[in-house]
Amino acid sequence: MIRWIVGTSLKLRYLVVGVASLMMLSGIRTLGDTPVDVFPEFAPPQVEVQTPALGMSAADVESLITVPLEEALSGLPGLDIMRSKSVSQLSSVELLFRPDVDLMHARQLVSERVTALSPSLPAWASGAVFIIPPKSATSRVMKIGLSAKDRSGVELSLVAWWTLRAQLLTVPGVANVNVWGDRWYVYQILVDPERMRRHDVTLNEVMEISGNAIDVGLQQFTKSKWVGSGGFLDTPNQRFAIQHVLPLYAPEDFARMPVKQVKGREPVYLSDVADVTVDHQPLIGDAVINSGPGSMLIVEKFPWATPGRSAGRSRRSSRRCARGSPASRSTRRSSGRPPSSTPRSATSPGP
Repeated sequence: MIRWIVGTSLKLRYLVVGVASLMMLSGIRTLGDTPVDVFPEFAPPQVEVQTPALGMSAADVESLITVPLEEALSGLPGLDIMRSKSVSQLSSVELLFRPDVDLMHARQLVSERVTALSPSLPAWASGAVFIIPPKSATSRVMKIGLSAKDRSGVELSLVAWWTLRAQLLTVPGVANVNVWGDRWYVYQILVDPERMRRHDVTLNEVMEISGNAIDVGLQQFTKSKWVGSGGFLDTPNQRFAIQHVLPLYAPEDFARMPVKQVKGREPVYLSDVADVTVDHQPLIGDAVINSGPGSMLIVEKFPWATPGRSAGRSRRSSRRCARGSPASRSTRRSSGRPPSSTPRSATSPGP
């Protein structure tokens, strides 16, 4: 048999060389599209459901959100393991399916169960349930750090969220971009208990007046939590939509807002019992870039994406954004290993 193969190859040597050349050229052409990773995709299909719950303790999150989610998601076809974690202000339920289960089909089943359960969850958590985008076991392909000496943390966060993150999400293969050390503008009313006692004003009165004075806010069960329509005005020829313009735009406007008014006395203004400022929200964690505060973007890929190609496209996209960015002089990128300045802890919510 071996003698016949060798003899035939020698007789048809030109044909053998031609076929071998075609196979070599085909291999060279497909080499660039071959998925190569440090580790194979060893993780089973998994779906994670997270629910932020502002102001709730870990015990309340467990009993009011995590347990109902576990009961609703149990019994899914192909479900192998269910894990849950309840911490202050956050519930996380992780579902591991059998290897033969299609990931997209599993996500569809989970989404249907979550949608059916959401109306029965607490009002401050029913609209915040979301499913984490699918990502591979070795999901992180790049870390991007932003820092600038002449820019505030809020300005860097705006660049990271609305410019860099939006551009990176358009890169094929990128599943999600988390921002650590994220800051955004919020109105802060710093009440003074002594001044409140002097003017006979309670904290509930300050919260009710300030919460109802804006069009949207974080306080639960206030009119500002829901944005209503302005209505319309009909004329003989057309219909005009009515848009309510908020007159309060600066801290000084809030400071002049009356909190309490007693007949025969001067009204008590918000500036009499509190200091109104504009600052960022209370941080759950922070990012340290170049030995100082900054923003860290974590680029994660899909399970079916090629790491090298996703990292290369993300790097080119970040460079294009950095040219016109106010933090372009202090932008650091890292792929494959953590940068020299790593965040202390992560914050995932965005502005």
